[in-house]
Amino acid sequence: MSLYSRTPVDVPKVDTKYRKIQTALPVPESLEIIEKLEKYEPESMSGQPPIIWDKAEGFHVYDKWGNKWLDWSSGVLITNIGHSHPKIIEALQKEIDSKLLTSYVFYHEKRAELVDLLQQDAPQGLDKVFLLSTGSEATENCIKLARTYGISKGGKEKNIIVSFNNAFHGRTLGAQLAGGIPALKEWIVNLDPGFVNVPFPDGYFQEDTSFDVFLNSLKEQGIEPKNVAGVISESYQGAGPFFMPKEYAKKLEAFCRQNDTLLIMDEVQAGFGRSGKWFTFEHYDIKPDLIACGKGISSSLPISAVIGRSDVMNMYPPGSMTSTHSASPLPVVAAIENLKVLKDEKMTENSFELGKFLKERLLEIQKKHPDKIAYLTSKGLVAGMQIVNADTKEGDKEKAYEINEKCFQKGLLMFAPVGIGGRCIKIAPPLMITKEALEDGLNVLEEVCDEVL
Repeated sequence: MSLYSRTPVDVPKVDTKYRKIQTALPVPESLEIIEKLEKYEPESMSGQPPIIWDKAEGFHVYDKWGNKWLDWSSGVLITNIGHSHPKIIEALQKEIDSKLLTSYVFYHEKRAELVDLLQQDAPQGLDKVFLLSTGSEATENCIKLARTYGISKGGKEKNIIVSFNNAFHGRTLGAQLAGGIPALKEWIVNLDPGFVNVPFPDGYFQEDTSFDVFLNSLKEQGIEPKNVAGVISESYQGAGPFFMPKEYAKKLEAFCRQNDTLLIMDEVQAGFGRSGKWFTFEHYDIKPDLIACGKGISSSLPISAVIGRSDVMNMYPPGSMTSTHSASPLPVVAAIENLKVLKDEKMTENSFELGKFLKERLLEIQKKHPDKIAYLTSKGLVAGMQIVNADTKEGDKEKAYEINEKCFQKGLLMFAPVGIGGRCIKIAPPLMITKEALEDGLNVLEEVCDEVL
């Protein structure tokens, strides 16, 4: 069951420039819709604050009962250029009028335009682009390519995929085998021994961030470096967000080069300006062999991509590595406009500049509650606060949800707390948010933290 109440509460009315709450929450009239959804959908779909989205524009989400929320979720780090950007709406309407809605993998002109745009901003030498539908598809294909490459270079023993504790790479089988959350693997039962996890150098759960930890962990698990086909890592772990130290990332890159191992960076929620650079791995000054992209690639419709080296991407012959909705025309045109708007409106730069202000204000909030906000991380317009019980690293799930729900009641919308035990308050507004609007949301967050903590 959801931790959010289904009983309408008469919350104080809000009517400001960026937020408007004028009904009880959840809205009494919305309960019938919520109940229908919860009757027919699996329980796993019921974890978010009880709001019926009616419209979303820019950095705002609206219901049809007159309420307006300042959005700090971006869907789930999807709408980097904001919701319903006019350029995307215009392009989609034009595409619909052209009467091309699906194409399988038959050629179409916009597909050529998108792969060209994506390749232009990839590191030199990563000159192939494979378009897909979801982030999980992208990471699955990276895993498949890495293993295929490894076996071709070192025989069947070179099949090991190394990933990190607490990592999340998607909901499908291969993605969850590569993930580092044991509870998400219980359903698999017979785990593939070719997938191993090592500690992630987050500086919080794993205090020792030296690369020796990586090497020692492989040794303890009986893994010889020469048998590692690929190392996959999120450019930042979403449950923090947790970032790698640059020195660690550089040593990881060197390890991969020395052992002819593919370095895979999962940029599904980290890419396209989110952290103040086009790709988050650019903060580390490294060059991956494969990049998994999704979410912010279109700021709207489902589309993902793998960007990688030609010799790796070309290992499968025609027709043997495709997807039914690869380069589906509507998501493709949305992605094209999204990438253009990100550059034309300098949203990566906005993310970088506002990220400094965001971190400064969050540190002020943390200083007021150091015993409860145990750890704070921030880069660009993605940030997180770890809510814990005093004198321990054990997460305080109830307090985290209470903060989230009270923000919702005041017109500030985030998705449910994430991470181990639901402890992290995740902050991820659209990259086109203004400083004034960001400050308004920070004022709400500070007020709520004062109330709850």
